[in-house]
Amino acid sequence: MFAAVLHQAKDLRIEDREPPSLAPGEVKVRFRAGGICGSDLAYYSKGKTGDFHLREPLILGHEMAGEVAETAPDVEGLAIGQPVAVNPSRSCGHCDYCMAGLENQCLNMRFLGSASIFPHMQGAFREYLVVPAKQCVPVPEHVSFAEASMAEPLAVSLHAVRRAGPLLGEEVLIVGCGPIGALVLLVARQAGARRITVVDLAEKARAMALGLGADEAVDGRDEDRIAAWSRNRGRFGVVIEASGAPAGLDTALRAARARGRVVQLGNMPAGQSPVSVNLVMSKELEYRGSFRFAEEYALAVEMIAGRRIDLKPLMTHRFPVRDADQAFQVALDRNQSMKVHLLDL
Repeated sequence: MFAAVLHQAKDLRIEDREPPSLAPGEVKVRFRAGGICGSDLAYYSKGKTGDFHLREPLILGHEMAGEVAETAPDVEGLAIGQPVAVNPSRSCGHCDYCMAGLENQCLNMRFLGSASIFPHMQGAFREYLVVPAKQCVPVPEHVSFAEASMAEPLAVSLHAVRRAGPLLGEEVLIVGCGPIGALVLLVARQAGARRITVVDLAEKARAMALGLGADEAVDGRDEDRIAAWSRNRGRFGVVIEASGAPAGLDTALRAARARGRVVQLGNMPAGQSPVSVNLVMSKELEYRGSFRFAEEYALAVEMIAGRRIDLKPLMTHRFPVRDADQAFQVALDRNQSMKVHLLDL
């Protein structure tokens, strides 16, 4: 079977691998579509994402949808040929965090396409993937496989907005409007945000944000406009940092009003980040993290299937897996693309 394997930064190869075999309770899913995520791009361009470093060849990908190709004899409720979205999270179910309902904090998490553990958890950009049946969420026939694969980034965004707390009537700032920031924008609007401003360096991202319903899209280089947000102890009641850049976090802390809420969604570079942390103290800010998702994945599939959210404007490019290297190059160019998908050969 084919697999998109990263050996080191900028060394992505389409290789022939042995197809996986089934164990009890598992399902074999044929890859049909998968989105390239920011973490995939970080592995591709730098060999690492945040604190996770590549230590062996890694099959990339964790945003995936496909069709059931085979099921173990004990699996019920899934049929051969059925379209499914694949939840990339495999929590253990028995550690303290799982028992407390915090599955995204699982101490034994196995997350598709991640170098967080060693040996690495191989990813979804391959012809066949074997996962426990509980990770497969059926999707109706009217939903394309590429749309279904968007359940993962949508779930990330749903979790971030949940972590932000009530948004009804709030003025919200989103720092960074790549695919995740754009999805946060859509979810925040549905959650009742009164006014949403985005800030980003890329012109295409700002134009996309306005097209998706942002009230204002500001160039991250507009120092005067950004400085104005920090006057009188800040302007925004809720700020979601989705850029993963220290400068973005600095903007978020300065722009949040006194006793506002700042959600850290972007994955920062490894190590310490130089930011004006005293603003958290002096403005009595609530600074909250948001990591992956838990039960939001099933909700994301439900929202996509029910056409409660329109993801198609974000889906700008598609490439067959054999052209994965070109797809990653396009995905790295934020003035050219938003969400890039790989399709089966």
